[in-house]
Amino acid sequence: MGYASNVRFAVAATLSETKYLSRFGGPVKQNALYAQSGGVTAVINASACGVIETSRKHKNKIGKVFAGRNGIIGVLTENIIDTSRESIRDIASLRYTPGGAFGSARHKLKGLDESRAEYERLIEVFKAHNIGYFFYNGGGDSMDTAHKVSLLGRSLDFPITCIGIPKTVDNDLPVTDNCPGFGSVAKYIAISTQEAALDVASMAKTSTKVFILEVMGRHAGWIAASAGLAGGKHDAPHIILFPEIAFNERAFLARVQTCVKRYEYCVIVVSEGVRHTNGRFLAETNTLDAFGHAQLGGVAPALANLVRKGLGYKYHYAIADYLQRSARHIASKVDVDQAYAVGKAAVE
Repeated sequence: MGYASNVRFAVAATLSETKYLSRFGGPVKQNALYAQSGGVTAVINASACGVIETSRKHKNKIGKVFAGRNGIIGVLTENIIDTSRESIRDIASLRYTPGGAFGSARHKLKGLDESRAEYERLIEVFKAHNIGYFFYNGGGDSMDTAHKVSLLGRSLDFPITCIGIPKTVDNDLPVTDNCPGFGSVAKYIAISTQEAALDVASMAKTSTKVFILEVMGRHAGWIAASAGLAGGKHDAPHIILFPEIAFNERAFLARVQTCVKRYEYCVIVVSEGVRHTNGRFLAETNTLDAFGHAQLGGVAPALANLVRKGLGYKYHYAIADYLQRSARHIASKVDVDQAYAVGKAAVE
């Protein structure tokens, strides 16, 4: 279901925990802490619901479930939420709530040597609140952090079970078949592409000839590919640009021109991470985000400018941005169910 990549972390930590508890003559019921990380998805709260509801069914092993306010930042500042104060109904409603209910954060903890003070602060907070289980709901960097916390806890004689709960709209986490968050974005992009294409087609004779939709996906083209679900062999999108394939301006413009001549219009879906042959992003802004990744500034307008200069067609473009990942109103049911399932499985 997507949580297999983190099993090895949990097993290693659990073995240490057993040794720790036996030192005190028997099991000690400890609390759990859950935190959300990075960009949220339409279904991340379903994972939170899975964690909390399942933990409440194992009261003989897990005491309270705390949640970090604004993710790992809340843990570091000891600003945590006691979810035991929330009603059964309120927790159940998380399954249908958009956004990140407890707040998330883009804050990357680097290596143990570079960020040792922050890691030790986490252990300090865990000790203060008797945290024996840490559930970190995020992407690749978050999985790495959960592993490092587990290692440091053992080295400081405070073993803690750390479970990474997968979440990313890009669908690019290793070992997972597909990742919670992606299904809903795929549905949103496929529907939006089809609807926009019908709009453009209806006016193509006398108005817009080219429509460009920019979607997320820095290194993986799964979201862009999902636009292909919108139509049949000759339907829009006519062009999909992937980050895995270097951009060829001449071939791109030739294809756009061919589509306009054949269909009277051209619909293009482009992943934000499309690169030149030299590896540079088409939309790179020479700045870095909180995780040290290149900040991208918008590839759709860059492509629109190429179309204007090279072909002179009237165009429109849209940048789906946060809309694609936050659209809970059309979230995929399968995605919701899987997001809940990985939260439940993390506890079990």
